Order: sequence, then structure tokens, then C-alpha cells
Amino acid sequence: MHIMVDISDDTNVVWRRPEVTGVVRRRQWSDEAKGRIVAEAIAPRAVIAEVARRHDLAPQQLSNWIRAAKDGRFALPAEETPSFVPVVVEPARANRAAHERCSAFIEIIIDAIKVRVPDGANSRDVEAVLRAVRRSAV
Repeated sequence: MHIMVDISDDTNVVWRRPEVTGVVRRRQWSDEAKGRIVAEAIAPRAVIAEVARRHDLAPQQLSNWIRAAKDGRFALPAEETPSFVPVVVEPARANRAAHERCSAFIEIIIDAIKVRVPDGANSRDVEAVLRAVRRSAV
């Protein structure tokens, strides 16, 4: 807010109404609220600009939150219904060590928990497992 003071020719001070030059506000968003908004923005067929407008955000700010969520700085809300990952039981192999050397997998370590993701695993199943591991590690 700026207050303007005019001094007229007869040296009398004339006060004018305060002038508001712009809206200044700074809101604090909880990580939970950010997570809900980001989940809405990354849903299939969602448009970031529309989601940002609904929540009175700049699209750039929402994009920064999406990047932060991908970097693990805050978590997205858990799904309403629990997801279960199918368990596949392999038959016993004579030479298990040789088989493990040949099969491709990704190993993800979170604290003391090690998750091995085999080649061709369903991404939704992997995501459900990692969410469960992350919740249990907290």
C-alpha cells in the first residue's frame, strides 16, 4: 500500500486516500493438500492449467509441485481402496543361482527393505508395492 502526499503551492499538506497497487498474498499449503492437488493434476486426461485455475494457483507452481512429488519431497494420497499385488510362486529349480544371474530385474532399496522388480512387471503393481513399503518405513 502506498500513501500519496501532495504539497500544493500554498504549502498546505493534502492527504489522499491510500492506493492499493496490487494484491499481495502468500498462502501456506500443507503437504497433504499439495498431494491431493497434484494427484488431480496427473490423473488421466487432466489439464494442469485447469486444475491450477480451480485451486487458484499459477500453472508453474503446480508444475513445480508435480516435480517435487516425483522427487519424493511429499507423497500423493493413498488410493481409496487397497490394492493387492498378486503373488507368483515359481517351481523349485535345480540351479537357482544360474537362473538369478540370467534374469533381469531392478533392485530398489528403501531403508532396510529391498524390493526386486522383475523384467516385465506391471507398473501399477510395482507402484502399489512401493507405496506400501514407503508407508511402512515411516
